Amino acid sequence: MPIAVVGPTATGKSDLALDLAERLGGEIVNIDAMQLYRGMDIGTAKLAPAERRGIPHHQLDVLDVTETATVANYQQAAVRDVEAIAARGAVPVIVGGSMMYVQSLLDEWSFPATDASVRARWEAVLAEKGVAAVHAELGRVDPDAAASILPTDGRRLVRALEVVEITGKPFAASAPRIGEPRWGTHIVGVDRDTAELDDRIRLRTRLMFERGLVDEVNGLIELGLRDGVTAPRAIGYAQVLAWLDGEYDLDEAQERTFIGTRRYVRRQRSWFRRDTRIHWVDGSDPDLADTTIRTLGETRTLGER
Repeated sequence: MPIAVVGPTATGKSDLALDLAERLGGEIVNIDAMQLYRGMDIGTAKLAPAERRGIPHHQLDVLDVTETATVANYQQAAVRDVEAIAARGAVPVIVGGSMMYVQSLLDEWSFPATDASVRARWEAVLAEKGVAAVHAELGRVDPDAAASILPTDGRRLVRALEVVEITGKPFAASAPRIGEPRWGTHIVGVDRDTAELDDRIRLRTRLMFERGLVDEVNGLIELGLRDGVTAPRAIGYAQVLAWLDGEYDLDEAQERTFIGTRRYVRRQRSWFRRDTRIHWVDGSDPDLADTTIRTLGETRTLGER
């Protein structure tokens, strides 16, 4: 039976997932959208191969930065990985904090069809009039969707308008209903005290810049980062690109990265806290793996396949 370790950024999910995989004979399935990209390592806090304790990891480094990450494509690939791991007699340990990706995988999300002409029309509005105009139009036709999507996320705003126009229904109507999670997955949420988590985010941000985030971005530019749709918008990467374009100095790029991450954490917390299936644990617990196993049941039960 799979285990999903979810929750806000910088709470300690990766370490817990590794501990659980070691104890239960598991393999890791990444569910962080930006860790899908090859070469986006420092800015996504991706574990280096040497840090993975010899445990197989899946859905890492599967996209070039010029490719577009989509929830639908991820869902198909991750389902295959989870079911193959289980078929081998191992425990799939799913870990990450990309909210819609988590829901698509665990709730069998069926995605509305697309219409290239409708999407192209809204993409043209986005290009000609800007993201504010697209957000305003979504607010007119579907206020709830407009309130739930970041007003700077042009790609998701366009998709929402496309779905509303194609289906004639609110964007939320296409979302899955929360019920029994796919495969009977145990869902664990990791969180921390807000002040402590803010300190961890600030430290993580500083270390990313000190360890070469700027060099990483420069290397990815040579591989087409600026031509991508999703990769260049990742927190940290977008701020470094803006610094390279002269929009502000490097200290401000670092501060904006911290602020953007902290804002994203608040959204993650709000999203995941609505899911009553999640068993919450404190990331600062020194015996976190033991506590988690006690929370979910005996190791023997978790290991049943």
